[in-house]
Amino acid sequence: MPFNVEIKAKVSNASQLADRVSQLSQSEGTVIHQQDTFFNCSVGRLKLRNLMDGNGQLIFYERPDCGGPKLSKYSISNTQDPEGLRAVLADALGVKGEVKKERRLFLVGQTRIHLDTVEGLGHLMELEVVMKEGQSLEEGEVIARSLMKELGVREDSLVTGAYIDLLLEARG
Repeated sequence: MPFNVEIKAKVSNASQLADRVSQLSQSEGTVIHQQDTFFNCSVGRLKLRNLMDGNGQLIFYERPDCGGPKLSKYSISNTQDPEGLRAVLADALGVKGEVKKERRLFLVGQTRIHLDTVEGLGHLMELEVVMKEGQSLEEGEVIARSLMKELGVREDSLVTGAYIDLLLEARG
């Protein structure tokens, strides 16, 4: 199963962070609109990502809910019928909730940097260090912490869990 090392953080100044990431990546990033439907699942998390262009991805992942860099193991299957697959999975498993977001994707080395505007949560960011074969978790953590420092991401802004957890928590 592929894996990455990731962090999630709240963003206090989205335009300042976007400027820093643009300079670091030497790009303006790619804007992607996504709707993630999370399904009830006994282990890990299962979500269907609708890419809003007729395509989607079914993603299963396991990741601890902690604030710092963490290992995320995942598997992905592409679909050209995200609405049909959503209906089947909703009937079979039940829907836990949905996350709607606009994402700006940047690439810096082997790291995907996401600047997200999440409906109901505001501005957040993710770093996903996509691990190469033979790399250790520790190497991924070093890369993630280095980028956190370069981007000015403070420890107290780190978020645990997934966006769906934050939305469900906010709804009480």
